[in-house]
Amino acid sequence: MSAHAKTTSRSSSRFLTVVLCMSGIVVALQQTLVIPLLSHFPSILDVDYPTASWLVTITLLTAAVATPIVSRLADMFGKRRMMLVSLATMVAGSLLAALGGTFMLVLIGRGLQGLASALVPVGIGVLRDELPKSKVAGATAMMSATLGIGSALGLPLSGLVFEHLGWEAIFWLSAAAGVALFVAVMAVVPESPVRTPGRFDFVGALLLSTALGSLLLGISKGGTWGWTSDRTLVALAVAAVAFVVWFPFELRVNQPMVDLRTSARRPVLLTNLTALLVGISMYANMMSTTQQLEMSVGTGYGHGLTVLAAGLCMMPAGLMMVVFAPIAGRLIGVIGAKPTLLIGTVVMTVAYCTRVFLTGSIALIVLGAMFVTAGTAIAYATMPMLIMGSVPITETASANGLNALLRSVGTSVSSAIISAVLTTVTMDVAGVELPSLAAFQIIFTLAGVAALVATAVALFIPASESSDRMVAAGAETGDDEAPSELVISGSVRSSAGRPIRQAVVTVLSTGGEPVDWSRADNDGEFSVVLPAPGPYLVITSADGWAPASNVMDLGAASTEPGTASSPPVVVLTQRLRLGGVVTVAGRPCGGAVVSLVKVTGEHVASTRTAEDGSYELAQPPTGRYVVTVLGPDRRTCARHVAVLTRTAEVNLDLADAAFGGRPAGSGDLHPVGVG
Repeated sequence: MSAHAKTTSRSSSRFLTVVLCMSGIVVALQQTLVIPLLSHFPSILDVDYPTASWLVTITLLTAAVATPIVSRLADMFGKRRMMLVSLATMVAGSLLAALGGTFMLVLIGRGLQGLASALVPVGIGVLRDELPKSKVAGATAMMSATLGIGSALGLPLSGLVFEHLGWEAIFWLSAAAGVALFVAVMAVVPESPVRTPGRFDFVGALLLSTALGSLLLGISKGGTWGWTSDRTLVALAVAAVAFVVWFPFELRVNQPMVDLRTSARRPVLLTNLTALLVGISMYANMMSTTQQLEMSVGTGYGHGLTVLAAGLCMMPAGLMMVVFAPIAGRLIGVIGAKPTLLIGTVVMTVAYCTRVFLTGSIALIVLGAMFVTAGTAIAYATMPMLIMGSVPITETASANGLNALLRSVGTSVSSAIISAVLTTVTMDVAGVELPSLAAFQIIFTLAGVAALVATAVALFIPASESSDRMVAAGAETGDDEAPSELVISGSVRSSAGRPIRQAVVTVLSTGGEPVDWSRADNDGEFSVVLPAPGPYLVITSADGWAPASNVMDLGAASTEPGTASSPPVVVLTQRLRLGGVVTVAGRPCGGAVVSLVKVTGEHVASTRTAEDGSYELAQPPTGRYVVTVLGPDRRTCARHVAVLTRTAEVNLDLADAAFGGRPAGSGDLHPVGVG
C-alpha cells in the first residue's frame, strides 16, 4: 500500500496540462508528417511508390502494437516512466530517419516513431491521477482531442518544412520536439504510485501484437496488394487465428494484457465501439478534403491547390479541435458525458450530409471540414470520461489505451475505404484517370453513415454517473488542490483461506458514494484507490458465493508512512450450492445420475445421489441451465433452472409424469425458475 499526497497547485496543473497536451500533439504529428511527401520519397530514397507507402504503414502498425502494451506497462510500472520511454523511442527514431539516408533506415526510424503513440492514453491517466477534480474533465478533453489536432497540423507543417528546409528537416524537427518534451516531462510530470503491480502478460502481448499487426497490415495494404491476393488473405487469416487464441487465453491468465471482463462491461464496450466508428468518420474528413482541394480544375470540381495550400486549408479545422475540446469539457459538467458524446456524433452526421452537396467553392469545403472537426473534438473529448467512469482507477491508462487503439483501427479502415473508392470511381481527364466528384460524395456519405451508426450505438451507453459525479463534484467545490490518494492492495479469500478468483470488490463511502472498484485476479488479489484513510463500505461478490458487505477501516497508518498496518482481507463464508432430492413416487432414489448443462448445450457438472436421494453441486455462475436425472431404471426427467445469487434447490421425482417419468430419451423440458 502507498499513499500519494497530490498537491498540484493551479499554476503547476496548468503546466502539467500544457506539457501533456503538447506531447499528444507531437505524437499525433508523426502519423501525418510524411503523407504530403509520399510522392517525393520514391525519387529521394530510390524506391517505387508502393514501397515508399510503407513509411506510413509501419508507423500505423507499431502504434497499434505499442498502444495497449505501453498503456498496460504504465499502469504496472508508472505512467511518467513509460512516457519517458515513449519519447526516447520517438527521438531515436527521428534521429535515425534524419541521418540514415537509406529507405531501410528511414523505415526503421518511422517504426520507432510510432512506438510513442501511447503517450495520449497514458497522459490521460496522469491527468486523472494528478489534477483536482475541477480540472480533470477539461484537461482530459483537450488531451483526447490532441489526436485530431496533431493530425490536422501535420499536413501543412510538413509541406512548409519540406519546401524550405528539405525532407530531413521534418525528422530533425521531430527529434528536437521530442527532446524538449522529454525534459519538460522530467521537470513537470510527477510519478504517480497509482498502479497495478504484477507480472506482465508476455504471451498475451505477443498474441495481441500478432493479431493487430496482421489485421492492420491486411487492411492498409489490401488496396495495393489486391483484396483477394494471397498476401492480404494470409494477413487477415493470421489476424483471425491470433484473435481466436488470444481471447480465451486472456480470460484464463492471472493478470491479463487486456481485462476482457472489464472491457465487456456495457459502458466500456459501447464507448469503444463508438470510438471505432468515430475514427472511421473522422479520418475521411482528414484525408479526402486535401485531395479534393488538390484535384485538377480539369475535373470540373477540383481547385488545383498545391500540397502546401491544401494543407493550410486544413488549419481552421485543426483550430476547431482546440476551440471545441474545452467546450466539450464544460458540457460534460453541465449535461453529462453521454449527452455530450451524442452532440458530437450528431454534429458530424449533419456536417457530412452538407459536405455531400457543398463542393462548389474552397470556402464551402473548408467550412464543412471545420464542422466535422468540431463534432470530432466533442466526441473524442467525452470518451475518456466515459471510460474512466466505468473502469477501476488502477486501469485508467490501459483502458484508455484500448479506446485509442480502436480509434486507430477506425482510421485504418477509413483509409482503406477511401483508397478503394478514389481508385474505383474515376473519370478520364486528358488521358489520366482521376477520382470523380461522385467518389468524394460516396466517401462523405459513408462517413456520415458511420457517424450516424456511432450516434445509435452511443444512445445505448448507460449514463456514466461516476464520471458525471466526478465532474460535478469538482465544479461545486472549485477545489484547486488535488486530494491525497491511497492505493490499497488486498485479497479475497474463503473461510478456509483459499483465494477466490475473479471476485468483484466495490468500495463505497459510508454515505453511499462510489469510490472505486476492482476485480481480483486468479490469486484473489485486488487493488483499489481511496481518497483518504477511513471507514468504507466494501461489497464483494463472486460466482458461486453469497455476496458480502463489510465496513472496513482502510488505509490506517502504521509505523511506516504511506502504508497500512496490514492488507485488508475480505472473507466470503457462504459457498452457494445447487442441490435437492431425487425421488420415485415419493421414495428416495439413490444412485441416480444428476447432470447440469447450460441451455446452450455445454456440460457443467455431474454427480450421483446418496441413498436418501439427496445430491449437491457447486453452484455455477448466474444464468439458465438444465438439470437432468437418469435413474437406475433408465427413467429420466429434466428441468430448466434459473440460477441466481442464492442457493438453488431442485427436487425431482422420476415417477411424476409432468416431469417426464418415462424411458430415457422421451423426456420433455419444463421451465421452472429456481432462485
